[in-house]
Amino acid sequence: MTDVSGAADAPADRDAERRERARLYPRVTSFRSRRGSLTQAQQQNWEELWPRIGRDVSETDQVDPTAWFGRSAPLILEIGCGTGTSTAAMAADEPDTDVIAVDVYRPGIAQLLGAIKRAGLDNIRVIRGDAVIVLKNMLAPASLTGVRVFFPDPWPKARHHKRRLLQPETLVQIAHVLRDGGVLHIATDHADYAESIAGVIDGQSVLTPTDQAVPFSIERPVTKFEGRAAREGRPVTEFVLTRVPR
Repeated sequence: MTDVSGAADAPADRDAERRERARLYPRVTSFRSRRGSLTQAQQQNWEELWPRIGRDVSETDQVDPTAWFGRSAPLILEIGCGTGTSTAAMAADEPDTDVIAVDVYRPGIAQLLGAIKRAGLDNIRVIRGDAVIVLKNMLAPASLTGVRVFFPDPWPKARHHKRRLLQPETLVQIAHVLRDGGVLHIATDHADYAESIAGVIDGQSVLTPTDQAVPFSIERPVTKFEGRAAREGRPVTEFVLTRVPR
């Protein structure tokens, strides 16, 4: 990741997720699965849904969105879906948009699969593994309408800042898979990380901030994690960037 952090709904989940990412990132060349504890219902959902809507990260197999979703539609990549609260809600609100959600944490993904099943959603697919590998190897250039990065792990200690997802090279990779006019939407509740992100944005020219209308919703549901951040006085900073025409 690079991290692929999402809005986990419990501190214990976030601690386990952080340990997982510390082991896998910042530099990985392959994905190794980690056994997670699933409830019986989650395991049943996994066995039922994963073969059709899920896949593990790959350094050689590029995604064919039309074949995977069974249609051609605007495509959004969500990096760090966490437990999928925002993923499922936003996909339900935009049924004409397809979403590929990426995360490493199996119990969180299992919660998303449960939400997909309960809501009968068919416009979400899931990749388990390192989002940087997905950006580099699994997506065609200019294939995405949007990329969402909501509450990536801030890696608050200075010696860990190199593990942060939103570095200059990652923005270049994101720009590479965005179509012209495509949108990168970032949200963070960590003030220092927000300042770092702003600096990274200022240092590149392929993505530019915009306050104009974009081709998909940037309205996010408020998760439990974000609500807790608000109560603790940590406001959310958001960045909406468009891909500069090639």
